[in-house]
Amino acid sequence: MKIGVLALQGAVREHIRHIEASGHEGIYVKKVEQLKDIDGLIIPGGESTTLRRLMDLYGFKEALQQSELPMFGTCAGLIVLAKDIVNETGYLQKLDITVERNSFGRQVDSFEADLTIKGIDTLVEGVFIRAPHIQSTEATVEVLGRIEDKIIAVRQGKYLGVSFHPELTEDYSIINYFINNVVSEA
Repeated sequence: MKIGVLALQGAVREHIRHIEASGHEGIYVKKVEQLKDIDGLIIPGGESTTLRRLMDLYGFKEALQQSELPMFGTCAGLIVLAKDIVNETGYLQKLDITVERNSFGRQVDSFEADLTIKGIDTLVEGVFIRAPHIQSTEATVEVLGRIEDKIIAVRQGKYLGVSFHPELTEDYSIINYFINNVVSEA
């Protein structure tokens, strides 16, 4: 399969490495026209406000709002996919969730954790850097993982979102879940 990574900002190369290590073709997506040539899209972490500005500048907002592509958002990508952000309306509004930014603290509060994620048989390694959490979900959203009382992974049909950075580890289970369970079923 051809899995694109929105290559405007964030850990793009690391996601490409995960896709290729999983036996698929990773595509750096820099132009809207490339969306028609991929089977799924990853929206990487980074800084969500900057990412939204770049998506506006290069015409991705409207194209992705209208797209039926399976999408996977990590950290800032999760924020971009959310219907709502605490105290503001969401951007792409693909996931019926409300996200709270930086809810695990500042950069100095970054941490790694072994996570239990529904649908994955082994613990998943996650890196949390100024990470958001999912404050609430609508009934159509499946909660896949939590840290204590905070939701950190969800799926809604062909949309997957996590609060953490799986691409900064050598753990390929989340990318495999996206390709084998989300993209393949779309």
